[in-house]
Amino acid sequence: MKEEAALFKVLSDPTRLRLAVLLASKGETCVCYLAQALGEPDFKISRHLGIMRSSGMVEARREGTWMYYKLASPRRRLERCLRECLKNCLTDHAIVKTDLKRLRKATCAK
Repeated sequence: MKEEAALFKVLSDPTRLRLAVLLASKGETCVCYLAQALGEPDFKISRHLGIMRSSGMVEARREGTWMYYKLASPRRRLERCLRECLKNCLTDHAIVKTDLKRLRKATCAK
C-alpha cells in the first residue's frame, strides 16, 4: 500500500493533478506549453514535474534546451485505471477545460 499511497500523494497537489490530466489528454508535451496552459512560470511547472518524475509518474526527454514530459507507462492496474480516469473523468472540470483551451493556444519560443 505504500506505493499506492505515494501515487495519491503526488496527485494530491492541484497543480500536479492538472498536469497529469493534461498529459493524459494530450500525451508528450513541452514544459513551456504546460506552463502556459496552467498560467504559471516554467520554473514552478518544472519543479512539480520533477516531483512527478521522481515518483515514476512521468518520463522526460530533452530536445536541445527543451524538456518534454509524458505519463510513464502504467506498471500496475491502479495506474492504468487512474490514467483512464485522468483522461476521461476530469476533462469536464471547468479548470481543466480552461487549461486545455490555453494549451491549444500555447506557443514555444524555440
